[in-house]
Amino acid sequence: MLRPLLASFFCLAALAAQQPLRALLVSGANNHDWKWTSPVIAESLTETGRFTVDITDEPATTLADVERLRGYQVIVLNYNGKRWGDAAEKAFLAAVEGGVGVTVIHAANNAFESWVEYEKLVGLCWRKGTGHGAYHPFDVVVVNPAHPITAGMADLKLHPDELYHRLVHMHGAEFSVLMSAFDDPKTGGTGRHEPMVTVSTWGKGRVFHTPLGHTWEGVIPSRATWMDPQLRRLVARGTEWAATGAVTLDPRPLNWLSEQERAEGFERLFDGRSFDGWKAYQSAEPPKQGWVIRDAALFHQAGGGGGDLVSVGQYANFDFRFDWRVAKNANSGVMFFVQETEEQTYMTGPEYQVIDDEGTKAGPKHAAGALYDLLPAVDKPVRAAGEWNEGRIVVQGGRVQHWLNGKKVVDAPCAGPEWDAMVAGSKFKDWPFGKVKSGHLALQDHGDEVAYRNLRLKQL
Repeated sequence: MLRPLLASFFCLAALAAQQPLRALLVSGANNHDWKWTSPVIAESLTETGRFTVDITDEPATTLADVERLRGYQVIVLNYNGKRWGDAAEKAFLAAVEGGVGVTVIHAANNAFESWVEYEKLVGLCWRKGTGHGAYHPFDVVVVNPAHPITAGMADLKLHPDELYHRLVHMHGAEFSVLMSAFDDPKTGGTGRHEPMVTVSTWGKGRVFHTPLGHTWEGVIPSRATWMDPQLRRLVARGTEWAATGAVTLDPRPLNWLSEQERAEGFERLFDGRSFDGWKAYQSAEPPKQGWVIRDAALFHQAGGGGGDLVSVGQYANFDFRFDWRVAKNANSGVMFFVQETEEQTYMTGPEYQVIDDEGTKAGPKHAAGALYDLLPAVDKPVRAAGEWNEGRIVVQGGRVQHWLNGKKVVDAPCAGPEWDAMVAGSKFKDWPFGKVKSGHLALQDHGDEVAYRNLRLKQL
């Protein structure tokens, strides 16, 4: 049975010129928690907008269907069970030899002892003498930064997982090691660096293999492995390379602070999985409808209701960075200095406009990146509906800057006589708008589809 996980409307719109890659995730048996991990692995691919994923729990049937296999660019293996049978195994190998990529995850390298072709394709397998120490966080280090998968990638820091050691090199298989981890004797390790990412080829097909990805059934803390944005981005980049031979995905993990951002004092305002740090306007709880977590983003469904989403924290001088994406004709906004004293967030909080310029034909002061109804965004590099934009609001010393996709598009006072004059000439003149120079952030429910992710803030 195939279970399709499709990229969202946004992803499909964004990829009009770049069709999503079709992936088949092979599941249905494993000595690990495959019923939980397979959908999560699929999600780690679809959340990038680069893939659509079908999951099969019946690989003996699915893989034997040669015509069906022709529709996929990559096969993702999360399987460790009985052999698939002659027809499925021959079709699988033929597909890979013909150019279909393969991603091998964790215990999939335990599978199929004595199937020589499979063992050689994987390269390093769990066989007699292989083991691991305690489940623990450890660093995974890039040792080949020139490969497309690891180019621009930072090391994985304190990734929680099992660290496989003494994997067996099978049948003289040729492969390259891209990342490794030190297997500390203090946690039951070998005292040496163990390979954590390898790549190879099989005919015209490319093989990406990582022994990372452990989750035990019934051991909820071990799910932290796949909650780590670093691993999710690694697997997505590796799978894209297996499918195409190139990598277009940003090396930065979603909803994750870089080492530089941590050193500069940024904090994450969204973890990609929960509403922690966010609530409904004039409430202590998250919205009961409208807003959901989708594609590692805070996603508002068209017509879903729920009202504006408001940060629990309040901020005065800050550097707030965020990614935003709107559907065609959609409208939203990011407010700051919001007070929960009025009927609506916009009655107190100035707004960074988030909108589909092309679909709505909004006027300059109501277009993307504008200081809404006060100042237009100047010479802005906005992207089309369905594509992610990088937003930034900097407030310091009585001035506000709006940035859009790396370019400053608004630079204006947010206090003093000039500010007061702008407000007096706007629709906000009769409200206590921008009077208090500290307050909540708000993500607007304008009734349309909109998504926000990579929310991070530094207090200045």
